[in-house]
Amino acid sequence: MKKLKQIIEQVKTLIAENKPDELNTMLWQLICYPPKIPLRLHQEQLFSEAEKFTVTVNDPYFTNQQLNINGFKWGTGSHKVLLSHGWGSKAADFDGLINALRENKDLQIVAFDAPANGSSDGDLSNLLLFANAVKAVIAATGEPDIAIGHSFGTMANVSALTELHITPMLLVSIAPFILLQENFIRSMTAVGVPADAQQAFLEDFKSRYGIYPSEYAMQKLYTFDDTLNHWLAYDDHDAMLPDAYLQDFLKAHPTIKTKNYSGAGHERVIKSAELIADVMEQVNGVL
Repeated sequence: MKKLKQIIEQVKTLIAENKPDELNTMLWQLICYPPKIPLRLHQEQLFSEAEKFTVTVNDPYFTNQQLNINGFKWGTGSHKVLLSHGWGSKAADFDGLINALRENKDLQIVAFDAPANGSSDGDLSNLLLFANAVKAVIAATGEPDIAIGHSFGTMANVSALTELHITPMLLVSIAPFILLQENFIRSMTAVGVPADAQQAFLEDFKSRYGIYPSEYAMQKLYTFDDTLNHWLAYDDHDAMLPDAYLQDFLKAHPTIKTKNYSGAGHERVIKSAELIADVMEQVNGVL
């Protein structure tokens, strides 16, 4: 978190000094830097029991190098469960859910640290790197029967599974990311970036990627039909992801089953005993 605080202070300084070019460069750091939080002792114990593997993902956006992505497996069951964590998170943050899933011996649990997150290589990341990591993990471990994502990991799952033409037996989305551009704008607004500098960043994004970040929206990425068994958990008071964004998406996909964990919190919801029990009920219900 120390580096993120330094980035925010530099952004504020450049705003005050009216240095638009330098500010735009620093905004890429603000938007694309995921803070890393060390493992806790109980997480270290859980991950010492995992079978570890590594896949590589090409990073043409920041390092122009191949990044090593660290993955973890538990169990030898015939049904695979893929876990994709959120922004500034790591596989270990699913510890409670992983322990619950391990109780079912019919499962093999697969998790990974996304590029620039957790123990994996990189300093900056984006949705494309997240999604490419999902694809690389699937290529190495096999198609998941059940795909579970939290926050940014939900959008990465949808993007990757769609590109690979995989329809899992069950898709679980927890506090799902819905609109990328709106999140960028909220992040910039929160630290006082003026509207003209925000627009300059969005234009720079388009010049680099060929499209505006508004194209990275769940409404546009989500192409599954109504036969998909999709269960979605959310918090209508989620401070990170406005509920209005989610409700617009759900109106377009009324067959998605939902449950509101009001007040659970965007990051804390995956630790909720109630949510973990409900996810296990969904998982066990499709086996």
